[in-house]
Amino acid sequence: MAIIEQRLAEMGLELPEPLKVREGLRMPFVWVRVRGNRAYISGHVACNRDGTLATPLGKVGAEVLPEQGYASARLVALAHLASLKRAVGDLDRVTAWLRVFAMVNVAPGFDETPLVTNGYSDLILELYGPNVGAHARSSIGMAIPLNAPVNCEAEVEIDG
Repeated sequence: MAIIEQRLAEMGLELPEPLKVREGLRMPFVWVRVRGNRAYISGHVACNRDGTLATPLGKVGAEVLPEQGYASARLVALAHLASLKRAVGDLDRVTAWLRVFAMVNVAPGFDETPLVTNGYSDLILELYGPNVGAHARSSIGMAIPLNAPVNCEAEVEIDG
């Protein structure tokens, strides 16, 4: 078994199926675009193991507690890993996490988006360690599609 997948299993985590969206919602893009030694990962939201949209939904600081937002960000990281595995075949091919752009669905006045998106960063660092897992990150507040609490996109370097 690959190292990263073994770590996931040891942590009791499973990669989800692709996000299932309502009929009629057209998404004309790829979840991961590989170009040379880079993989660009499209924005993902948290989903359950079966690919359904994870709850709770809503704005962090109103309907969603910051701790729930943190958990949602972890699920977004798992969704990214699942899409990345489908695109490149082996998560061990990632040689560096380069950048994460995190967007948090915030209630007016909530300004602690980094605490929420630490859920994403913490999981990546746990799995890959500081040498490969360290990444640049932005964490901003905005309205998010599907009323999800967190949406992230990322860029990674992969082996040739």
